[in-house]
Amino acid sequence: MNEQNQPFLRGYASMRLPIVDSIGAPAWPEVFPLEKIDQLRDTVGPRHFSSQMMLEFISEDKARLDPGALRFYEEELDIRTAKIGDTRITGASCYWDPSGGRKYADASVCVLVYRDDKNRRAFIHDIKYLAVEDSDLHPLATQCGLVLDFMTMHGARALAIEVNGLGSALPEILREVANRRTQPVVVQKIINHARKELRILDAIEPLLTTGRLSAHERIRTTPLLAEMLGWTPLGAGGHDDGLDALAGALRLNPMPVRPLGQFWRPMNARTDFKV
Repeated sequence: MNEQNQPFLRGYASMRLPIVDSIGAPAWPEVFPLEKIDQLRDTVGPRHFSSQMMLEFISEDKARLDPGALRFYEEELDIRTAKIGDTRITGASCYWDPSGGRKYADASVCVLVYRDDKNRRAFIHDIKYLAVEDSDLHPLATQCGLVLDFMTMHGARALAIEVNGLGSALPEILREVANRRTQPVVVQKIINHARKELRILDAIEPLLTTGRLSAHERIRTTPLLAEMLGWTPLGAGGHDDGLDALAGALRLNPMPVRPLGQFWRPMNARTDFKV
């Protein structure tokens, strides 16, 4: 057996050096002090932290999305202060993952997510499962109207649409419907190449497992929580259309949200002057 047939790195010993040792001391305190390690764990979530930083691989097929980890709130966005309760909102993402909208088919879902970039939090503020009648001759235009209604209700002006497959025609249809309504809208086309289960896992799990994903109380009345409860990364065939739309919204660069300040007060001009 010659040298070229020898296994690569034969005779070398491997060294495993997790970022924190068995008693909780950091391996490189001058680069990664405990405070920075805790921030890192809060950012990536326990599964990624375990596999990437502690060198203890956890297979993604063991991951789950626990709806019990969501934090619920009742407040609406105050556009004057750009706050939900006491939380300052810095960005918003509106995302549409379309389908035909027919019964017993994949759901067509539009979701609105607000962001608090300072604390790396996200708020599932509203989600709309779109449906059209089987007799509808223009189901895509009907859905566009429903999406525009959803945006109007929340004061949203920008929308990202997944244009894989059926969605390729929707940006132009949406613009046409919006023009007839004289409703301004900015449309962003999104093409996804990654596997859907991986998109959902990478976007939602870190926020959920670190307590940084919140949802408005109205989300309880939608199918989203049931989707979370039944979801696995194995893609076992359960409904996950709402989760896919949510993952898309979380992956977007949000549109900035700024406080509008107090409303202008009416002023009366003096007209009793002499020329």
